[in-house]
Amino acid sequence: MSKYVLALDQGTTSSRAILFGKDGRIVASAQQEFEQIYPQPGHVEHDPEAIWSTQLETARSAMSQAGVSAGDLAAIGVTNQRETTVLWDRDTGRPVGNAIVWQSRQTASICDRLKADGLEDTFRRKTGLVVDAYFSGTKIKYILDAHAGLRARAERGEILFGTVDSFLIWRLTGGRVHVTDYSNASRTLIYNIHTLDWDDELLKVLDIPKAMLPEVKPSSHIYGETDPELLGGAIPISGNAGDQQAATFGQGCFTPGSAKNTYGTGCFLLLNTGSKPVASSNGLLTTIGWGIGGEVTYCLEGSVFIAGAVVQWLRDGLGLIQSAAEIETLAKKVPDCGGVYVVPAFVGLGAPYWNQNARGTIVGITRGTSREQLARAALESMAYQSRDVLDAMQQDAGLTLNALKVDGGASANNLLLQFQADLLQVAVDRPVVQETTAMGAAYLAGLAVGFWKDQSDVSANWALDQRFEPGGDRDALDARYADWKRAVGRSLDWQQ
Repeated sequence: MSKYVLALDQGTTSSRAILFGKDGRIVASAQQEFEQIYPQPGHVEHDPEAIWSTQLETARSAMSQAGVSAGDLAAIGVTNQRETTVLWDRDTGRPVGNAIVWQSRQTASICDRLKADGLEDTFRRKTGLVVDAYFSGTKIKYILDAHAGLRARAERGEILFGTVDSFLIWRLTGGRVHVTDYSNASRTLIYNIHTLDWDDELLKVLDIPKAMLPEVKPSSHIYGETDPELLGGAIPISGNAGDQQAATFGQGCFTPGSAKNTYGTGCFLLLNTGSKPVASSNGLLTTIGWGIGGEVTYCLEGSVFIAGAVVQWLRDGLGLIQSAAEIETLAKKVPDCGGVYVVPAFVGLGAPYWNQNARGTIVGITRGTSREQLARAALESMAYQSRDVLDAMQQDAGLTLNALKVDGGASANNLLLQFQADLLQVAVDRPVVQETTAMGAAYLAGLAVGFWKDQSDVSANWALDQRFEPGGDRDALDARYADWKRAVGRSLDWQQ
């Protein structure tokens, strides 16, 4: 009998592999960081070979730690940084060049032209997304435009496109399977979330050949098996979802009205809206959560580009801290940020502003401003951005949230979560197992092969670590939030 499910969690700054038992607990895990490439300001790239090698090595390492073989694994689930775009040669499997990362702004001019041509409403109506450099569609066009003859090769099916999940599954199956799932497809700006198909009109607008696109399948589905040489045997690959949708599934947000917030490199708040898409009039995205058992679940999403990455900036860019964990200790040394606000618009602002020309701003600095206050202001920026999103979300969905489930690296920070609960006036729930992105991928994979029986089986595994009840002076908190909004106003359209 197979005892475990292996989740491959390919993130923006690192690749992880986690083995889960039937109780949803972690048996073994491995993680490797890889290089972030910044060719010029606002541009972010990855080497796809570094993504592949770190992901394969962590999978082998996790299996080795636990002393398990391929025969002990019921299935593999894949979850990935979404929107990051890879093009590769069908015959050799080699990437055309670096992957353009979701954060990258290098297709902003393409987006500006689409808007000037009056096409934003068409894209929004069909895909649920806004026209922004965040999404994959304009990245594909950019790469095809940049290489002479590449588009003609793509039309002949010689060049393939995929988000990171597609690239990994292609490599894992030895080049036999070119596939993605509903959730990842819904982030490309070329997938119609109503007809569940690549949209011919949008493909024509962006001049993207259909022959290069992966087949779209449910998120819980047996896509194929691993090449036996990679992990010591043929293992079913049967789960796939973009990282934020996977985290929502891993948090057990199966009923309409349930929501989670992930504090990772960015910050992503998703609300389950059920079997029908809800259009946003407040700057949110309408996206597919997952497809399973013949049904598609939709979500409203608020995407914040820079959350935990602001802590990395304090560490690597300013040398203010030596490790990310230090920020809570530093921030706790002061009762507040002393009127300082950090708007981490390093690559523009996402929801609900969608201002790709915004840039990072620090306001309220005086001669007395301390490093502790700057650290606290950076930390609080995550909570302020989350309130921006949740306020918009509650207006769109016409509901008031009772509790917010949280996960991601920064969710270990008690100071952040208490401030978040106070600012939202909503209880914040942190689960025992916080690797919910990997867990969601594991659940989707395990359900497809019968390792877990159904979603109630999955829900029973969720356990609360700590609940942060809202408190604080509401008037004072609202005044601070109003100052945050003023600070955001200073950052908008800085890049001309």
